[in-house]
Amino acid sequence: MTAIATPSTTATSTPVATPITSGAVRGTPRRWLQLEGLAMFVAGALVFVVNGGPVLLLLPLLLAPDLSAIGYLAGPKVGAMAYNLAHTWAPGVAVLGIGLALGVPAIVLAGAVLVAHTGMDRAAGYGLKYATAFGDTHMGWIGRRPSPAPAA
Repeated sequence: MTAIATPSTTATSTPVATPITSGAVRGTPRRWLQLEGLAMFVAGALVFVVNGGPVLLLLPLLLAPDLSAIGYLAGPKVGAMAYNLAHTWAPGVAVLGIGLALGVPAIVLAGAVLVAHTGMDRAAGYGLKYATAFGDTHMGWIGRRPSPAPAA
């Protein structure tokens, strides 16, 4: 069953996005996605190191894709789009493939970092964002849930 986000209202009649997490992946499929993420994290990190990437540089580079969260400054819809673009498998695999096809080590390393980062996030249980709120992901809610507005 897919949950649809519909606006609710607070006591002041201000629309508030309703989280979609009721449609989040749970149970065994969630564990499989986390295991898949761990495997991709290890694979991306190994590709980075085997292709000459400095191990000490890997940690700060692994955090770089999270800069896409800056999109949330423009609101949750833009934020989710920017964040998801940097946190899906497609960009990392595409960059890695282009780097390998062209024989350009720097592009290979960039792709490996993107793959490793996405794998690290999935292994930790972080998912793609819904446009309702930063914490609303396809793998469940992350962080503290927003408090409901006080009744008038």
